[in-house]
Amino acid sequence: MPIKPTTYQGPPFYLFNGHLETIIPSLYRKIDGLNYLREKIPTPDNDFLNLDWSKVGSRRLLIISHGLEGDSERHYVRGLAKLFNNNQIDVLAWNNRSCGGEMNLQPVLYHHGADYDLKTVISYVVDKYDYEEIFLTGISMGGAQTLNYLGKNSEDLPAQIKKAAVYSTPCDLPSSAATLKSRRNVFYKKRFLGKLKDKMRRKALQFPDLIDLDLLEQVQDFDSFDTLFTAKLHGFEDARDFYQSASPGPWIEKVPIPTLIVNALNDPLLGEECYPVKLAEQKSEIILEMPKRGGHTGFILSKDEFTWAEYRFLRFFLEE
Repeated sequence: MPIKPTTYQGPPFYLFNGHLETIIPSLYRKIDGLNYLREKIPTPDNDFLNLDWSKVGSRRLLIISHGLEGDSERHYVRGLAKLFNNNQIDVLAWNNRSCGGEMNLQPVLYHHGADYDLKTVISYVVDKYDYEEIFLTGISMGGAQTLNYLGKNSEDLPAQIKKAAVYSTPCDLPSSAATLKSRRNVFYKKRFLGKLKDKMRRKALQFPDLIDLDLLEQVQDFDSFDTLFTAKLHGFEDARDFYQSASPGPWIEKVPIPTLIVNALNDPLLGEECYPVKLAEQKSEIILEMPKRGGHTGFILSKDEFTWAEYRFLRFFLEE
């Protein structure tokens, strides 16, 4: 399918570069008037996942996967949930292990390739609930999990899953990880790394022999963190093996349903390989849209509660 032309004309004037488009919504955007009902479900390895529901009595369901160190309360999750509820669609925002306010039980956390937990969520929903149509969406890391899930389960995807849409998604994880080495991205590196190190300290309280806290304090970059901790906890050899193994890139070509990928060209956290132009031109199921503006999980509209990306997803799921 040809690359989709975008309708996004850009953010308000004061968000004049990709960094401001990314940071300001992350810090200050609030979505009120949404109340979740939490449900806890078991995982096959004797852990649990917290599911946050916002139902309006629909036979349609949107499942949202959040980004790195996010949860169901992030502005980009609540915005989608409220907009889709307003359009009479039920919403399920699931929280990755250790996210959403409660530490998980097993000596693992989560990562971009943790599509097995998304599979647990979807299998649970399909078995227990009677939805006629299910839409999948993911933001940033959650987009990678969504694409990984769709590609790996292409031959036995539940029939209820009709479409998927992701945005600000590292379609190629190695190139995305490389952006955090740039001096211009030091803010994001410090913020994410600080949160993940705090998470490791909490995990160390559960498993004192698993995590070397002295070594943790010495870590100053993601390559070291992912080699010494992420890879060790999740069975990868090192950071490079983790980035390659968890990347959705090899799986996108197997995606069996219409899937919209929206990645802004000025996203500070996406490398060149995160824009699968050639694949979108060759594969009818992949619709790629690359607005010039938007930043990372931004896409703000002037004087509007919702973002352009949220409206775009609603239109894609319901009209196209």
